[in-house]
Amino acid sequence: MLLPTPADLRAALSRYADAVIEDERRSTPDSVRRREDTAYTLCVMTGVSDVREAVSTADTLLRRGAPAEEAGLTDPVGVVAA
Repeated sequence: MLLPTPADLRAALSRYADAVIEDERRSTPDSVRRREDTAYTLCVMTGVSDVREAVSTADTLLRRGAPAEEAGLTDPVGVVAA
């Protein structure tokens, strides 16, 4: 599994937050799609299927400043654990 860099995680979190804010302000088909797309991207980057877990995992990785393996968030097969 490829591990995201801290910069990539920060960018994905920022895009997701912007999409949520935009969708909450004025929901349109485009804003809903952007919110879903950014949530999916964040989930793929962190290896989890729920966006809340993805945000939590990304925050943990950024706080620890280490790749997922060093932070103890992967199992031996390389899947990120929530």
